[in-house]
Amino acid sequence: MRSEKTPFVGGPLDGQALDVLTGPTGNPPKWYEVPVPSPDGPPTVYAYERRPAGYSKRLGLQRGWKYVYVPGGREPWSPKWPWSKPAPESTRHADDERPSTGTGD
Repeated sequence: MRSEKTPFVGGPLDGQALDVLTGPTGNPPKWYEVPVPSPDGPPTVYAYERRPAGYSKRLGLQRGWKYVYVPGGREPWSPKWPWSKPAPESTRHADDERPSTGTGD
């Protein structure tokens, strides 16, 4: 597989450039997690998010990637199914509800 040197910004890997494997599209993964073992408990996981490293002056093309440290860690991901949550209240219309008959029903 192909890899590319990718710089890291912030966190414990600040200033280092590591070889990161690229996927089938030639891009490194969106998140890079570094587990650090802890002698008195579970390992600490440092999360880095992939962001554009910069843009060229003339055409504005992207110039590679860099990983930026995210202190809060990575958000848990789950698939977003259309039936997994009810519709927000703001999308409902007032005329969708039944009109009141005035009899207390």
